[in-house]
Amino acid sequence: MVLKRTAHALGAMALTVALILAAAPAASADQTRRDQWALDALQAESVWKISKGKGVTVAVIDDGVNAEHQDLAGNVLQGKDFIDGDNDASPVDDDHGTGMASIIAGHGHGAGGADGVMGLAPEAKILPIRVNLDDGSGFSDEIRYAVDHGAMIINISMTLVNTQYENSASPADLSAINYALNKNVLIVAGAGNDGIGPDLPFPANASGVVAVGGVDKSGKYWVNSNYGPEVMLTAPATRIVTAGAPGNRLRIGDGTSDSTAFVSAAAALLRSKFPDLTAGQVANRLVKTAVLPASAKGLSVPDEKYGYGAIRPLAALTGDIPAGSKFGPLAVQGSDSPSAAASANTSDSGSATEQKKADQKQMLFFAVLGVVALIVIGLIVLLIVKLSRRNKNNNGGPGGPGSYPNYGQQPAPPHQNPYQQQIAPQQNPYQQQSTPPHGQWPPQQ
Repeated sequence: MVLKRTAHALGAMALTVALILAAAPAASADQTRRDQWALDALQAESVWKISKGKGVTVAVIDDGVNAEHQDLAGNVLQGKDFIDGDNDASPVDDDHGTGMASIIAGHGHGAGGADGVMGLAPEAKILPIRVNLDDGSGFSDEIRYAVDHGAMIINISMTLVNTQYENSASPADLSAINYALNKNVLIVAGAGNDGIGPDLPFPANASGVVAVGGVDKSGKYWVNSNYGPEVMLTAPATRIVTAGAPGNRLRIGDGTSDSTAFVSAAAALLRSKFPDLTAGQVANRLVKTAVLPASAKGLSVPDEKYGYGAIRPLAALTGDIPAGSKFGPLAVQGSDSPSAAASANTSDSGSATEQKKADQKQMLFFAVLGVVALIVIGLIVLLIVKLSRRNKNNNGGPGGPGSYPNYGQQPAPPHQNPYQQQIAPQQNPYQQQSTPPHGQWPPQQ
C-alpha cells in the first residue's frame, strides 16, 4: 500500500477567526498590539534596543507567503514555489505561511508601525518556500534550496503524516538536514498539535533539529502540544495574532506553529547580534537562558513537555554565556538517527582531519619529551652515584667524615611521567540538568 505524504500545518489553522479587516478604525491599533501578548511576555521592546534581526534571512517552508501584506511588504524576498516550479511563492488557498512570516518579521503598518502585526525580529528577511510534499521528497528539496539561497534559519511549522517512514525521516530528508548543519543553518520545527507523545512527528523528531512545544500565557504547557524527549524549547502558542493571506486581514489562533516561529525569530535576533556563533551555539544560548514556570518547579530538564523551558530572548542576547561546542544541544551525536552519525562524521571533515594531525603531533611531542626527561634523569642519577662513590673513597668509606647516616628514610617512589594526563570522563551538559532559575516570564504563580 502506497501512503501519500501529507503535511499538517501547526498554527493558526488549529483555532482561527478573522480579527481585523484593512478598513478597521484607527482605534483598533492599540487593541491589536494589546492582543499580541507574546511580545510583552518576550520583552520585545527591550529586545529591540539590542537586536531586530537585521541582516538575517529566515526561510519559511510552508504553504507560501503573501509578500504584499501590509505588515510584511519589503521584508519578503523572492522565493520558490516547488509545486508550480516558479519563483512566486504566494499562497493559493491558505494563509498559514503568511502568519508564520509575520510572527518572525512582521513590521506592522501605519505611524511608527503601531498597527497590524509586529514580529519578534522585524528587520529580518523572509525567504518564502512553498513546499511540495506530493513528489515523495518530504522537505529535502526545500531545505537544500533554503540553504543555497542564504537562509541562516529554516522555520518548518508543519509535520509529515501518513508516510512510509512512520514519522521518521527519509534518507533524502536526513541528507538535507545534514547538509543544513554542515552549512551552519539552524532548523526549527514544531512538535504538533495533537496533545500526544512521546513520539514526535517529522521533522521535529530528527537529530539536529530544534523541536518546539507550546505554552500558554502563564507559561504552562499547552494541553494540545505534542510531547516527547526531542522537545528542546517552548514558546507562546495560544491566542497568537498573525497576518492573513487574502487582502490585509489579521487572524488569531493557537498552535505550535506559532511557538516555532517565535523560536526562529529569537534565533534571528541572536544571529544578528552574534554573527560568529554556529547554529548549535545559537541554540545553546536559547537553551541556557530558557525558564520553567513556577508550576513546573522540581522538574529536571530536558522535560518531555517543556524541553529546557520557555525562550527568553532578552536573556539570551545579554547573558554571559560561553559559546560552547559547535553543535551545542543539537542531538547530532550519540543518536540512533542515521543523520547523527553522518553529521558527526561529515559536518567538519576538514577541521577534523587537521585536528587529528595536531593531536598526533602533540602526542609525538610529549612522547619525545618524556623520553628526553627520562634520559636526563638517568644521567643525573648516574652522576650522583659516581660522585657518591668518589666521596666515599676520598673519606675512608662508610662512616667516614663525608658520609650521612640513613635515619630510616623510605625509598623514593617510582618516577611518574609528568606528561601523562589524567582525563576525567566528560559529561553531557544538556542531560538531566537541575531546574533552571525562574525568570520574568513565565510569570510566577
